[in-house]
Amino acid sequence: MPDATPPGTVPALPEKPKRSATPWIVGIAVVAVLAIVGGVVAVVNANSTGSADAAATSVTVKIGTTEQSAPYWPVLEKAAAKEGIDIQVVGFKDYTQANPALADGQLDLNLFQHLQFLANYNVQAHQDLVPLASTLVVPLSVYSKKYSSLAELPAGAQVAIPNDPTNQARALLVLQQAGLLKLKNGGNTLSTPADIDAAASKVTVIPVDAAQTAPALDSAAAAVINNTFVGPAGIDPNSALFHDDPKSSAAEPYINAFVARAKDKDNATFLKIADLYHSKAVQDAVLADSKNTAVIVQKPQADLIAILRSLEKSITAAK
Repeated sequence: MPDATPPGTVPALPEKPKRSATPWIVGIAVVAVLAIVGGVVAVVNANSTGSADAAATSVTVKIGTTEQSAPYWPVLEKAAAKEGIDIQVVGFKDYTQANPALADGQLDLNLFQHLQFLANYNVQAHQDLVPLASTLVVPLSVYSKKYSSLAELPAGAQVAIPNDPTNQARALLVLQQAGLLKLKNGGNTLSTPADIDAAASKVTVIPVDAAQTAPALDSAAAAVINNTFVGPAGIDPNSALFHDDPKSSAAEPYINAFVARAKDKDNATFLKIADLYHSKAVQDAVLADSKNTAVIVQKPQADLIAILRSLEKSITAAK
């Protein structure tokens, strides 16, 4: 294409364009955005690191129980989480499994038993599990669907009782206190149905698995039922015809406790969980669950171990 400029004419230079402020503004905006994004990323990374650190320092503690549905567990779990402790509740259907699981290292703690039960297990299994901290004493009660008072129970009436040795003995003592039977020589924490003075007793007993004492109410005249199975069976603890006194000195063998392996009795994390159990929020949930029939116990660990050793000695001597 030919040049369109006439010959001899010096072409005029194009006017120098004026510099627009827009690129500067855009540049500044980009820098600002990058700064903000960088800051956000830094904060997110910091928070992520903090979360990771918190997760890394969280300690998991497995606790075995037969009361996994009790309403105080979520309260205790939440309180423990704030302390960096992740409680994992492991449920068992009966009383026979949680101690072997603890002894074998499958659990870190368990919470389902009183000292008499623990003493019997230690002696029979040649173990050395120990109470970490006390929790409560719950009354052992007599219930009936057919009768509204002890006086209404007919002579020879059948009463279901737990068949595990420790709860069975306590049930027999409860029935004796209620005036329904008499034990030879007054009975003790090792009594069995063989110790019943039949001629001086009003009722007979039917030993069944503790978990079956509540269902037994459909056929038996009455039953002695552990608190563990009262709530799940829809029974109001305050409907009991009779119960022993959880505040008496005779109730010491029946103090419930967190239990650990002997090597862990001073474990700071485990002791912290026991402290949290005695916090107001957890205690309120515990008492509400028992409809205020339970008695909270805070006894020094040394005293609990002393009671345990005394019970173990008696059990060993009776063998």
